[in-house]
Amino acid sequence: MPGQTADKGPKKVPKRSDVEIISTSSVLDSVDRRIVELLQRDGRRPYGAIANDVGLSEAAVRRRVQRLRDSGVMQIVAITDPLQLGYGREALIGVRVQGDVRTVADKIASIEEANYVVMTAGSFDIIAEVIAVDDNALVHLLNDSIRSIPGVTEVETFLYLKLAKQTYAWGTK
Repeated sequence: MPGQTADKGPKKVPKRSDVEIISTSSVLDSVDRRIVELLQRDGRRPYGAIANDVGLSEAAVRRRVQRLRDSGVMQIVAITDPLQLGYGREALIGVRVQGDVRTVADKIASIEEANYVVMTAGSFDIIAEVIAVDDNALVHLLNDSIRSIPGVTEVETFLYLKLAKQTYAWGTK
């Protein structure tokens, strides 16, 4: 089942606000950056192969990867295709809020079908990416889970028709 580990049950992915974000300019050296770039290309790349590429021991690479994960610089996850998992609808939801945007964002983030939630400046206070099994499930999600949140004043839905590009390999600076 997605989000589960073999021996520990559901895996909780920390929210960015739950992780102490480290300053990348002061903590990431050129070796850390190279490790991140290699794992962006292939998250299953063996530590031994990474060690050969960056000139460290396998143990040193393992320690660096753990530090990068623990500090919130990176996560290593499986990227899935929602359509292949039975989700027939993907959408971006723009939300306008009256009141505390953080409270509404936290409530939207707690919705299982919401996989990306950001507070924004511009036309919308919050933008969320959601997945749903079908149109009926999307209507239920919009009406019963999002529009019913106190403070939500307007919701605009942008249905995904075709994915033109999706990448997580933006490198490091």
